[in-house]
Amino acid sequence: MAPEHPSAPPAEVPLDFAREWVEFLDPADPGHLVRADLTWLTSAWTCIYGRGCAGVVEGRAADGCCNHGAFFTDADDLIRVGTAVAELTDADWQLGPQWRADWTEAGTPPEPDPGDGEPGEEVLRTRVVDGACLFLNRPGHPAGIGCALHAMALRTHRHPLETKPDVCWQLPLRREQEWVDRPDDTRVLVSTIGEFDRRGWGPGGHDLHWWCTGSPNAHVAAEPLVATYAAELVALLGAPAYAELRRLAEAGLDAGLVAPHPASPRPVPVELHRRRPD
Repeated sequence: MAPEHPSAPPAEVPLDFAREWVEFLDPADPGHLVRADLTWLTSAWTCIYGRGCAGVVEGRAADGCCNHGAFFTDADDLIRVGTAVAELTDADWQLGPQWRADWTEAGTPPEPDPGDGEPGEEVLRTRVVDGACLFLNRPGHPAGIGCALHAMALRTHRHPLETKPDVCWQLPLRREQEWVDRPDDTRVLVSTIGEFDRRGWGPGGHDLHWWCTGSPNAHVAAEPLVATYAAELVALLGAPAYAELRRLAEAGLDAGLVAPHPASPRPVPVELHRRRPD
């Protein structure tokens, strides 16, 4: 950190750089095409919340990326999280005694407007209390800071994707899906898996105090993201598609053919080489 800028966030690489992409058909569904950013998925990114995360709001590093609340993707997402909320104890959840019965509110997602200048449609999100999601345990909480839903999942030996809102467990992966009509009159569902960088937040993403995906400070994992985020990728793509994605990513690393993420340590193919069986 530069001494003349004591509050400056950690450095980030530019948003635009060469990326390596792969396309393949889902082995379990010939009507499902996967497009994946191998540069991102073979990077050394890992969440550094509580160990160097600068937060998205200046002066609130302990909030991480939890300042805007989590917008629910659909009814299933809301119901799943509601079930998890019912399991939270007061020891798990710092703000539970005050907000257990009123933990959602309407809000407008921080995404680009539809192009007509009108604000986006309001949807339900986790309530924001004092500038951050009410599930965020603040400094001073006996069980420590961080997401109460995440901590409860770990305490009960579950993966956090079973208890947290979709947007929370998916970050910093970004999945986009669309039906594509091809020239031979066939149709496929295209799932694109990439990096949820600053642009993923819409125009406001450029105003974030700091964002981790482009910061070398967060690219410190010993294994590539395709391995450390296996559970999340299986949930997003299905097990057969994930297995093929991992095979292709490992083959690319073995051959040294993947364009490296500029925020990851070099040489990436060495640092993030797949671990071979003994």
